[in-house]
Amino acid sequence: MVKLLVADQYPIITKGIELVFSDSRDVKIVATVADGEAIFDVLNEYYVDIIMCDIDLPKLNGISVLRRLKKEYPNVKTIIFSGQQEDVYAISTIKAGADGFISKTEDLLTLKDAIMKVHLGGVYLSPALSKKIALNKTKSKGGYFKKLSTREVEVLKLLSNGRRNKEVAEELDINEKTVSTYKARLMKKLNVSNLIDLVNQANNLNL
Repeated sequence: MVKLLVADQYPIITKGIELVFSDSRDVKIVATVADGEAIFDVLNEYYVDIIMCDIDLPKLNGISVLRRLKKEYPNVKTIIFSGQQEDVYAISTIKAGADGFISKTEDLLTLKDAIMKVHLGGVYLSPALSKKIALNKTKSKGGYFKKLSTREVEVLKLLSNGRRNKEVAEELDINEKTVSTYKARLMKKLNVSNLIDLVNQANNLNL
C-alpha cells in the first residue's frame, strides 16, 4: 500500500483527497498539511512513500520543498499537484526533483494512475505534455518551459507575487545580487526591459 502525504494550503483540497482514498486498498493518507515546513515535521515522525504537494505553499514553496527533500529524504517520491500552467511548471519541477506533475483539473482516476506509476518507479506527465515535449525535440524548438531554468521560474514567480529582491533572496536562501542576476536573465529571455513588463509577462504565462 502506498503511504501518501498531501500538502496543500486549501482544506477543501486535502479533505477531498482524503475522501477519495478513504476506502482505497492501494493508497493510505498518512497525513495532510497546509504549508511546506509542516511536510518535514511529518517526515520526522512517519514513514511516507509519496508526497503530493502544491507549488504555492506557505512558509516553504513547492520547489524549495523539492530541493530540501533531495538532501534530507532522497528516497521519498514527490508528485506536484497544481493548478499552475503545466507547460511552464512541469519540466521545471521534474528538474528540481519531482517524480510527477498532475494538474488539478485532471479526473480522480488519473490522480490514482499518477500515484501508482510514480510508486512503481516511473515519472508521470500528462499524455498531452509528453507529446508536446517529443514534438519540441523533433523540431529543436521549445516554449518557455524550455527557455527558463527551474530557479528562473522560481524567481519569476516570487517577483510576480510582489516580492522584493531581498525577500526573494531570503526565501530561496541565495544572495540578493544573485536575484538581480536572475532578474536580468529573465528580462532578456522574456524580451522585456523593466519589472512591470516582466510581471505582466509572468501573468501571461499564468505564473
